[in-house]
Amino acid sequence: MPYQRNRHTHKYHNDGGHSHGQVSDVVLSPPDTTLMVVVAFLVVIGLMAIFSAGAPKSMEMGENPASFAFKQFIYLIFGVFGLNYFSKTDYKKLKNWAVPFAWFVVTMLALVDFTPLGVVVNGARRWIMLGPIQFQPSEMTKIAVILLLSNAFYRDSNLFSSHKIVNYFFPILVMIFLVYKQPNLSMVILLLLTSMVMYLSVSGSIKYMITLGLSGIAAAFGTFMLFGQKLLHGYQMQRIQIWLNPNSDPYGAGYNIIQSLLAFAAGGFWGVGYGNSKQKLAWLPEGHTDFIFAVIAEELGFLGCFFVIGLFWTFIHRGIIISSRANDMFGKLMAVGITLSIGLQAFINMSVSSSLIPATGVPLPFISYGGTSLVVSLCMVGVLLNISKKRIKRIRNYDRGY
Repeated sequence: MPYQRNRHTHKYHNDGGHSHGQVSDVVLSPPDTTLMVVVAFLVVIGLMAIFSAGAPKSMEMGENPASFAFKQFIYLIFGVFGLNYFSKTDYKKLKNWAVPFAWFVVTMLALVDFTPLGVVVNGARRWIMLGPIQFQPSEMTKIAVILLLSNAFYRDSNLFSSHKIVNYFFPILVMIFLVYKQPNLSMVILLLLTSMVMYLSVSGSIKYMITLGLSGIAAAFGTFMLFGQKLLHGYQMQRIQIWLNPNSDPYGAGYNIIQSLLAFAAGGFWGVGYGNSKQKLAWLPEGHTDFIFAVIAEELGFLGCFFVIGLFWTFIHRGIIISSRANDMFGKLMAVGITLSIGLQAFINMSVSSSLIPATGVPLPFISYGGTSLVVSLCMVGVLLNISKKRIKRIRNYDRGY
């Protein structure tokens, strides 16, 4: 059906001996088709890239070459259910979910940081193990922060309301602290950037943002000059040094980024062909997760990279259009937050692979291997699709008996 109608009122009155009625309908248009097509392409590319990049590691572990792709497909099923649910659930109902969901996320983060349920992988404590289920609660902070800020700013941009500070801003600060403690500095930066742009999108004070930004930079610089490496975790400081000069430790900390750049160079314009990457065989660690874009660059070349970047650009473009057409400020803010969060995450991941910025642990949305990231991203897309449905009140007259 092209749209759905929900009947809200049904009134009768007499007019010259004839019975007439008025019906007020809410007309829901279909969700944004372009956005759905873009996400479908990204998910399919992700499954193909995970199968290609993860096959060597799967065989090294003694598993089926398609094991990573199969696991990702299982998560995809859950993600599609989430997308379908949120695309059909009125996004305005999410207002009441914001605070309870935020404290649920805080609880999950606390379990990761302070209990044996937290799992350490590659020196970072970011995963929680509940029986056979392992997931990353920090991924859920993205939607939690977007919900809280949408609630805080949909009426006004006032930062100093005691109600907002207690109910919305305090949980965000707690989440940022717990995420930083894991440590996951890249997610902290993503959350702060998302928060800043959402505030500015409601005509927030640029003076406040500049003042806070300059104060934060000055404080961070001063603390860094005083304490040096004590400000950052050892590996975080090392990542910055290696980013500036990866050849200073080519067989150690600089190994990943050097091999990633070699993959880009080998791919050239046309690529070496799907499945023919050499870097994924033994030289590029985490080729199916953090550096999956480098494998795509080697196999599909510049054209493949350009296509993936174009898909994310189209995603951002459609998200901005959806935000501009939303009927209320809460929907506009939700659309801006979701679009920015996914778009920024994609930019950060692709920039790391090409050595534009220091290495982080941020996955490429819809493409990198990781169940929590995929499910959360698809649920966010479901909310965005729901916002894209135009809600138009239509009134029509009819005679009784028709």
